[in-house]
Amino acid sequence: MDVKGKTILITGGASGIGLESARQFLAEGASVIITGRNQAKLDAAKKMFPALTVIKSDVENENDAVSLFEKVTSLGGIDILYNNAGVGTPALNLGIADDQILKNAVYEMNVNYFGVLRLNNLFIDMLKSRKESAIINTTSILSLVPALEEPTYSATKTALSFYTKLLRKNLEIINSTVKVFELLPPVVATEMTAKRTDKKMTPEELVKTLINGIKKDQFTIRAGDTKALYIVSRFFPKIAFNLVNPKKIYPNLKSSLKL
Repeated sequence: MDVKGKTILITGGASGIGLESARQFLAEGASVIITGRNQAKLDAAKKMFPALTVIKSDVENENDAVSLFEKVTSLGGIDILYNNAGVGTPALNLGIADDQILKNAVYEMNVNYFGVLRLNNLFIDMLKSRKESAIINTTSILSLVPALEEPTYSATKTALSFYTKLLRKNLEIINSTVKVFELLPPVVATEMTAKRTDKKMTPEELVKTLINGIKKDQFTIRAGDTKALYIVSRFFPKIAFNLVNPKKIYPNLKSSLKL
């Protein structure tokens, strides 16, 4: 797929992976619209890259989503919808009764999963009307193997991964030309992972991998360590689990833990 001349909407586009994506898609000759819920960050992004179109919108909010669709339509529409926005909440022990566990889970699911479905439903007919169009969903290395410290985040990304695969298949069945890409990043150096000390991929490297995959019509794009973990998880699931959840972090983790 050629991204030059396309118009792309990037959710969560004011920082991290989203902002780097905006930069690289602009460099590829695309027109870029970014959205996010922090106006100050959107203004800073616009100042950094004047060619951007910025729209304040929260993917968790249904009214915001409808308003975003209407504003994008008035601008002439898009060819690519990049569902990049995502959230993670502090780690909680699922074995202890805590009402916050449910509150965090609802919040993460609303943003990471239902937020994607909401926008896809709004924009799908617009995308189907284009000669060449695409949806990009960002899942995670944790959709392959869950992390003990990120239980709901892992679950939301697993749900999104299955949805992405089925969306692609359903569009194929109805002979739609809309392409559906899934990006599976490893741990990436962003604000959300700032406190982590393990190996991280840079947003620049990740987005380069994404754009190269799009150009090759590589619908499942496993970036960095996700490639190796995918193979290990298929043949050696216990080893893969322990790689994601090392004993130096969880000393009581048993290697015989069944998945």
